[in-house]
Amino acid sequence: MKVAFDQQVFLLQEYGGISRYFCNLAREFSHRPDIDARVVAPLHFNRNLSALQDISNVGYFLPNLPSKLRRAVAEASKFSAHCSIKRFSPDILHETYFSSDDFKPAKSKRVLTVYDFIHERYSNMFDQAHKTTDSKKIAALRADRVICISENTRRDLIEYCQVPEDRISVVYLGADVRFRRRNLVSMSDFRPARPFVLFVGNRDGYKNFDGLVRAFACSSRLKKDFDIVCFGGGGLSPEEVRLAGECGLRPDQIVHYGGGDDILGQLYYQSSAFVYPSLYEGFGIPPLEAMAAGCPVISSNTSSLPEVIGGAGEYFDPTNKEAMLGAMENVLYSDQRRTDLVLLGYRQEEKFSWAKCADETQAIYRSLL
Repeated sequence: MKVAFDQQVFLLQEYGGISRYFCNLAREFSHRPDIDARVVAPLHFNRNLSALQDISNVGYFLPNLPSKLRRAVAEASKFSAHCSIKRFSPDILHETYFSSDDFKPAKSKRVLTVYDFIHERYSNMFDQAHKTTDSKKIAALRADRVICISENTRRDLIEYCQVPEDRISVVYLGADVRFRRRNLVSMSDFRPARPFVLFVGNRDGYKNFDGLVRAFACSSRLKKDFDIVCFGGGGLSPEEVRLAGECGLRPDQIVHYGGGDDILGQLYYQSSAFVYPSLYEGFGIPPLEAMAAGCPVISSNTSSLPEVIGGAGEYFDPTNKEAMLGAMENVLYSDQRRTDLVLLGYRQEEKFSWAKCADETQAIYRSLL
């Protein structure tokens, strides 16, 4: 069986959950003799994909290009990918994002993964959200099979795109085994100065980072005993620094780190708790990573998150500052609760794996041939 993953998401993300998903599928399929799966991204900007060079020829990685040049490179990559996919003539074209462009060879079957409906539910937080919505609906309705990464996303797909239920499958994502605690070795030269709670990913809009800061700052105990450490999402903005000051936090009490999975793994390993205040998620890989690393999870009770975290999290209403504060204090000031969440997290995370994700995805491919 020949499968092509197209170039779309690798031109949109430098890091990110979607590109991580497809890279993990490609890595899993590379060990299977009955499937030839290729990422067709002749030119790309994605660091997750560049790390796959050990298993596949995944095109040329072009980081740090100015925006005008990036647009030209993206057009060139799109044209080249179209030609490469046609030559490869895959049995399955698995589209990585939502484009009105059609690269599918005539005899191929088309699979699309849909991740979430954030642009639809929070359209006021995005410029020209309708463009993403329109492209998503076009891509979903023309696909032979649509994979949703949670039951919550499946329900949203039916509501917003009217895709027939018999063309939809749910396949859960996984967490990289490198984040499991037994695979994390403490880096003696990397240690934040004080105990901290961890926030991972982008911090704007529906991610509700400002809600976390406001809730945290309401507690004199938390301000005295802990810092907030952020990973990814770029450096702190002037607005975030200003918010911290207005809330009575010290200038150095919100700390940002960037880098690769080695740094992220250390932050999970050393954190007192991982806090996920998002208003909405299609799945949520960071809570799985935190559970794998033995880090207690404190999370919103919205969208797909209870589906993924199960009974292994301390939940709160992300729109309720007092509820978020209470959840943090319940965990951070109770050794027993932290121990319980860690043990529950190990068991919950083991239900999800990239190998299982690849098995179920490959079964969907086979059902179309």
